[in-house]
Amino acid sequence: MQSNAQSGLPAIGICTSFSNDSIAAATGFTFLEETVRKILSPTLSEVQFREQLHAIKDSHCKIQSCNVFIPGHLKLMGPQVNETRILGYVDSVMQRARIAGVQLIVLGSGEARKIPEGADRAQCVQQFIALGRKMAAVAAKYDILIAMENLNTSETNFVNTLAEGNDIVTAIHHPNFRLTADIYHMLRENESPASIEKAKAVLVHCHIAEKDKRTPPGVEGDDFRPYFAALHKIGYTGHIMMECRWDDPAKQFKPAFDYMSAQLREAYAK
Repeated sequence: MQSNAQSGLPAIGICTSFSNDSIAAATGFTFLEETVRKILSPTLSEVQFREQLHAIKDSHCKIQSCNVFIPGHLKLMGPQVNETRILGYVDSVMQRARIAGVQLIVLGSGEARKIPEGADRAQCVQQFIALGRKMAAVAAKYDILIAMENLNTSETNFVNTLAEGNDIVTAIHHPNFRLTADIYHMLRENESPASIEKAKAVLVHCHIAEKDKRTPPGVEGDDFRPYFAALHKIGYTGHIMMECRWDDPAKQFKPAFDYMSAQLREAYAK
């Protein structure tokens, strides 16, 4: 069977524990996205990290990206920001990412990036842009990309749309600080696929799930084709990772993969 990469389609990946690697690979997934907390965090001892490393290297699905980057207690905006501590943390994560073969870290981290109540929003945004450049410089040392993602308003109060993310990433203006389009969050915020087209210059990664309950593609029958068509229009051939609530991977992975594959092929055929 022809793979997505060979057919010019984006690769369909999955955000899940690497303990589900065999099921994911048997389903057709080629990429798996783990969490920084689980496999790269400085809180893991060197022994724990090396043990995980063996499992990562032997996995059937390639683990080239991670999410859950900055812990909630490490604030990225406001008076509590400890820049030295943040950049030290980022350096440790990036160092381990390079060793593990992880090439991209998604910056969601809604709690860490939340603008504190009563803080001056404009000042916080400028603070984040300046810190983002410094984080990107650390990532560049290890040849890793940071890709900020849009999160809906129930999760944070900063970068709630892809359009806003595009503005922030463009302002940071660093080749190692890029953008993740989370289509689930776009749906939650009723954001048009046109935002994808406008973000062409900085968009490097995608997440997806169904709108109402973050279910896997096909459970509610959401139509992702307008968003896929926008990705096709900008020539996107990166990864689209399912970041969903999974109840039973053994039963759910394949129907979700097949449903999304069909919509992706249809959108990219036009």
